[in-house]
Amino acid sequence: MKILAIQSKMGIGDTVIFLPFIKAISKKFGEPVSLLVKENSKANEFLIQTNYIDEIINLERDNQLKQKHDGFEGFFRLASDIKKYNFDKVFIFNSSLRYNLISRFAGIKEIFQYPLFKKQNQHITQPAKALIKNYLDIETSENPEIQIDNDLVQKSASKFNINNDELNVLLGIGGSGPTKRIPSKTFLKVMENLETLKKCRFFLATGKNKDEQIILNELYNTKFKGKCVALDNLNIRETLPIIKNCNVAICNDTSFSHLSSALGIKTITLMADTPLIYGSYSTNMYPIIPDGETTVTHNTLGKDKINPDKIYKKLLSIID
Repeated sequence: MKILAIQSKMGIGDTVIFLPFIKAISKKFGEPVSLLVKENSKANEFLIQTNYIDEIINLERDNQLKQKHDGFEGFFRLASDIKKYNFDKVFIFNSSLRYNLISRFAGIKEIFQYPLFKKQNQHITQPAKALIKNYLDIETSENPEIQIDNDLVQKSASKFNINNDELNVLLGIGGSGPTKRIPSKTFLKVMENLETLKKCRFFLATGKNKDEQIILNELYNTKFKGKCVALDNLNIRETLPIIKNCNVAICNDTSFSHLSSALGIKTITLMADTPLIYGSYSTNMYPIIPDGETTVTHNTLGKDKINPDKIYKKLLSIID
């Protein structure tokens, strides 16, 4: 039996959030599940060792760029691309009629999908839970899980001289937008507090964006320089075993918060300008919201009100 799951949202975070539902499908039918996801999900970098995932198929669709699977012609190209795999079932994690029809043109006999035309104001996970419950009679409550070979973890520990006697901390200092990037002074305050507690190593995870690099340099070029390891020259596949070696993570709302929590690392999520669900959907996540706020969503604009003392206290509760 061959099973396809279609998850058309963008980015790493949305792909990770849906993993419990993919795993539930795999467990129900005793087969790994193939994914149709956008290339910027980076799924082929972080899911290649996860045993409930089969093939990763790239969805080349962006209405602004006119990609391979866009438009009328793209409809039939995608149907043709999917048909080659001879899938028996498909689970469509959206309310789009387009993907329903594409699946039919691809010859897939069993189609399971959200209710059609219900996209507006749709909750990020509730429809997925309902889909799995309604069709498979499974209650999904597990955390997302990314699997990685233990040999790679051990090799990474050796290569980067990761010592279990130290507190190894992942700092996810990047972010997809400027309103999500917590200032370096906030991280520095937490680092200073930690240094009074235990000998530490800090692994700085960020991208190559100019503003992200500024934050990286502001952390790296300090008294902590000898205790920091910059990860910006590594791809996600190379970064995963390093993350797995960490004791704890402190991350902006960035891909690294999703990856670290799915790897089983206790992750403090700094939620400044994104719906709280993105930093609280896993029991491995410990959200910190801006001072003076009761929740957080788009346009909260709270990056300067994330309290380093709250981060430190939360971290103490985790490592204790």
